[in-house]
Amino acid sequence: MQNLIAYIQNVSDDQIYLVYLIVIFISYLIYLFTNRIILKSISHFSKKTSTYVDDILIEKKVFNKIPYLLPLIFIYNLKDFLPWFRAIENILLSVFPLIILISLNAFINAINEIYSRSNFSNKLNIKSYIQVLKLIVNLLGIIVIISFLIGKSPVYFLSGIGALTAVLLLVFKDTILSLISSIQISSNNLFKIGDWVEASQFGADGDVIDIALHSVKIQNWDKTVSIIPTNKLIDSSFKNWRGMSESGGRRIKRSIKIDMNSIKFCNDSMIDKFKKFNIISDYISSKLVEIKKDNLKNNINEEAGLNGRSLTNIGTFRAYIEGYLRKHSSIHQEMTFLVRQLSPESDGLPIEIYVFSNDTNWVNYEAIQSDIFDHLLAVLSEFDLRVFQNPTGNDFKRLA
Repeated sequence: MQNLIAYIQNVSDDQIYLVYLIVIFISYLIYLFTNRIILKSISHFSKKTSTYVDDILIEKKVFNKIPYLLPLIFIYNLKDFLPWFRAIENILLSVFPLIILISLNAFINAINEIYSRSNFSNKLNIKSYIQVLKLIVNLLGIIVIISFLIGKSPVYFLSGIGALTAVLLLVFKDTILSLISSIQISSNNLFKIGDWVEASQFGADGDVIDIALHSVKIQNWDKTVSIIPTNKLIDSSFKNWRGMSESGGRRIKRSIKIDMNSIKFCNDSMIDKFKKFNIISDYISSKLVEIKKDNLKNNINEEAGLNGRSLTNIGTFRAYIEGYLRKHSSIHQEMTFLVRQLSPESDGLPIEIYVFSNDTNWVNYEAIQSDIFDHLLAVLSEFDLRVFQNPTGNDFKRLA
């Protein structure tokens, strides 16, 4: 280096262009040496290690801009001896923080990737904080670059930020609101990547696939993606189905509407038929004994059915549903189990099933629910009951 400086000092004006070419050529050789030997050695070494951290650093190109630093340092040290380099001194100086800023951004991306592959990423999503950190780093980096370009101290720009606070708050209003929303999401564990979230006001119903500073991405069940502003989602209501998934049970709440004209007391032939149904045979026997005792106690004449208690086909059907679901392998027996009669309506008497399946998978859940109601609708006629349904064109045709 000293010999090169001595040579430059003694060179004539006619040879100065040759000196520039030599300096640029040496700088290029330094770049090649750093890029092809040092970087390749680092990459080769990272492949042999057992940890994935260094692989991510290479993948995110954290070290890729370092080869530019050494040639710049070499050229910058010659600025006092070469007029052209002295003229672009500020540009050379500003390139240093630019390279460092690009490398810092790559390093922050690598940190985010390393964290996302760790076990902690399921508990806390830090993407929003990473974006805020990048925003601050880039803002400070731009200030340093501009200060080097115009030859002013970075403190000169930083001192003026206080006076621009109100303007900055206005410009970064959405960013600040999104940051607060992200903190609320993380601290209160409102939702995380992989959760099923339903936000009807935004037309979103599906799995959360990304939580960023300014937006939350939800992949709907039709495979479309809804992008919702983070602060807007927090300000409105949404439903997180995570509790259902973690509980191990998914609710089945559906009614069969019975034609009330088909409801009646059970006669002896109906009771004899019901006794042959394994699911309710014990129920029929115990219920008949209970009714017999109650009628004897109250001196009821059983020959007139209206005088005392009697079995009804609708009540027996409810008992059948409960017995059927109690023996169903796909129904969660430890959660709410309810077969109830709702208030009569103009379109029939609703018999509601309120139970939980023990399989929360959507496809399996729908299959379980369909199988249950397939069976119940098919067996309904065995109890001399009919499902209420509005008349169709075929009904009017038969009447005609």
